[in-house]
Amino acid sequence: MRPLALIATLLMAATSASAQDAGAGAAEYATHCATCHGLSAKGDGPMASVLLVQPADLTTLAARNDGEFPLVRVIMRIDGRDPLVSHGSPMPVYGDYFEGPFDVSTKAPSGQPILTSRPVLDLVMFLRTLQE
Repeated sequence: MRPLALIATLLMAATSASAQDAGAGAAEYATHCATCHGLSAKGDGPMASVLLVQPADLTTLAARNDGEFPLVRVIMRIDGRDPLVSHGSPMPVYGDYFEGPFDVSTKAPSGQPILTSRPVLDLVMFLRTLQE
């Protein structure tokens, strides 16, 4: 392997490992998501009653996906690559905060790398801990 390719591979692996911090994700969730999805992540936040489409129960993401946490779909939903029609655009509470830069890598269940931002990956790692 070429030295530069090896260094790039090692840096991506180190970045990915350090980015997966569920504790930091919990803080991101409390700041950016709990208003709609609730502290329990069951879709019962204080703003839920004024939304046309009710927030999802984030504790059942895996259960609603045949027991498999939908990692890629959740990452892309949060970082804006798969916007929600009910929001009319990326989730407005946090706007472009989670949209980039896509400088952190993780592996999809298929083994393919997926790039996203550090706050998104931290948040997703936290959401994985909430699955029933």
